[in-house]
Amino acid sequence: MEHFINKLKDHIEHVKRVGAHCTTEETTKQALILPLLDILGFNPYDPTKVLAEFSADFPGAKSAERVDYALYCNGQPVMFIEAKPFAANLTNHAPQLSRYFNSSLGVTIGAITNGKEWRFFTDLINTNVMDEKPFLTIDFTKHNAEELTQLAEFKHDNFHAEKLRFFAEENQYIQQFKTVIKRSINEADLDFVRYVAQQANIPRQLNTKFLESIQPFVKQAVEQAISDTVVKGLSAPTIITAQPVEITASHNDDQPPAQPAAADIIHADNSKIVTTVHEQILYQVVQELLPEHELTAKDTESYFSVLYQNKNNRWLFRYDVNRKRPTIQFIVPINEIRHLELTRAGLEVQANGVIFLDKPEHIYRTVGILNDALEYCLNDDHFKRNI
Repeated sequence: MEHFINKLKDHIEHVKRVGAHCTTEETTKQALILPLLDILGFNPYDPTKVLAEFSADFPGAKSAERVDYALYCNGQPVMFIEAKPFAANLTNHAPQLSRYFNSSLGVTIGAITNGKEWRFFTDLINTNVMDEKPFLTIDFTKHNAEELTQLAEFKHDNFHAEKLRFFAEENQYIQQFKTVIKRSINEADLDFVRYVAQQANIPRQLNTKFLESIQPFVKQAVEQAISDTVVKGLSAPTIITAQPVEITASHNDDQPPAQPAAADIIHADNSKIVTTVHEQILYQVVQELLPEHELTAKDTESYFSVLYQNKNNRWLFRYDVNRKRPTIQFIVPINEIRHLELTRAGLEVQANGVIFLDKPEHIYRTVGILNDALEYCLNDDHFKRNI
C-alpha cells in the first residue's frame, strides 16, 4: 500500500503541474488518464487489459458509438471509462456514459473523468441501469494521496465486481447518512428538535409553536454535546459498562465484565491489555456469522483471538490491531485455493499467510475461510496428542 500511495502522490503533483495544458480530450487521455490506469495495474499498452474505442452497439445507442476505454480482467470487460477534456464539466456528460452502461451484462462499474476528477458509478438501484449519482468522486486537485486509498479497490489484481458493489453500497449509505446528520446538527430543523424532545421525554405537547421555542436550546445542546465528546476523546480512555460483549483477558479465566462496542476496554488487572473498538466489532460480526457455536473472545497484550469452547489451542483466528495495518491469521493454512478466494475478495495476503484486515467488517469477505477454521476446531482429531 505504501508503494501505491507514493505513486498516487506523484500522480497528484503531475495532474496539478500539467492539467491546464490538456486542452483536448486526446491530450487528457495520454497525459492524465492512461498514467492512472497504469498505476492501477491496467497496462495501457496491453489490449487484454485496456481496450480503447470499445464497441457499444446496443439498442438506443447512436450508430457505431464507442466507449473510450474498456478495462479487462480475465478476458472479460469489467469497467467502462468515458474521457473528457481537462476543463469539461462532467455532469453534462454523465448521460452519455449511462447509455453505454448496459451494453455488456458483465460490466457493473462505469467511470467518467476529465483527468483531474473521477466519478465512479454502478447499478445499486436498478440492475444494468446506471445510478444517477456516483458512489465515489475523487478530485486529484483537492485530495492528498492518503485520502485516495479507496482507489486500491480498482487495482487490476484487486478487482472484483461483487466486492466493488459492496464497497459502493457502503460508501453511498455512509455519505447519505453523513449528509443527513450534518444537516440535522447544523440546522436543528423541527423534525430533529421533535426527535430530541421525544427522546428526552419532555412533558409538553410537541406542537410547532413549542418546538420553535426550544429550537435554540437544542442547537446549544448539540454544540455542547459535540464539545464534550471531543474533550472526552482527547482524554484517557475509560471503561464504560453497557450492553455486554464478553472479552476474556489472557491472565484471567473468570467471566469478564460487560462492556460496550463504543469505547476501548482497558482490563482492570492488566492495563497493557486494551480491547479496542475494532476488536469488539470483529467479535460481534463473528458471533453474527456463527450464531450456533460456542465462541469466546480472548485478548492478550500481543493479539486478539476468538476461541472455540474457550480452549486456548482452538483459536479460529488471531487479530493484531497494533500494527500500522491490522492483520488476521486463521488456524487453517492459506493454501492456493484460499489465497485465490482472499485475493478475489480484495484482501492482501502476505507470504506467511497473514492477511491485512483494514476494517473489522472485512471479515465478511472471509466467511468461507472462517467456516473452514471453525470446522478445523470442531474436529477433535486435530488436537489429540501424539503418544
